[in-house]
Amino acid sequence: MVCLGNICRSPLAEGIMQHFVDEDGLDWQIDSAGTGNWHVGEGPDRRSVLTARNHGIDISKQVCRQFRRSDFSEFDLILVMDKNNRSEVLAMAPDEQSATKVMLLLGDKEVPDPYYDDSKFEPVFALIEQGCRDIIKKQRTI
Repeated sequence: MVCLGNICRSPLAEGIMQHFVDEDGLDWQIDSAGTGNWHVGEGPDRRSVLTARNHGIDISKQVCRQFRRSDFSEFDLILVMDKNNRSEVLAMAPDEQSATKVMLLLGDKEVPDPYYDDSKFEPVFALIEQGCRDIIKKQRTI
């Protein structure tokens, strides 16, 4: 799960996906990162933590990190929140096969960044939740 700073969208996506994976007993490794390095070592934004908590998900222990080239070898799927972050991640792909792992979480739509508007966290949670459900469903058919 990748967004810009790894404090709002991608921590929510990691927490939501981990919640579903745990519920379904799937053996998946879930992580999140940001394309930027501004918040490395910090926890998620307090509004993301609160929004997740309101849905029974605890993301408070996550630690922000920057996306790295080695993530291409560690993960089978790299889900990004928007087209700008997709471009940043694709630019780091070591080869064409690695690039095929990168996709928008919502298919052809972007997850908007809620950072500058407190009222956007709940709608963003709902979008990410549906995106995670769709990914699980799709992966089960592969």
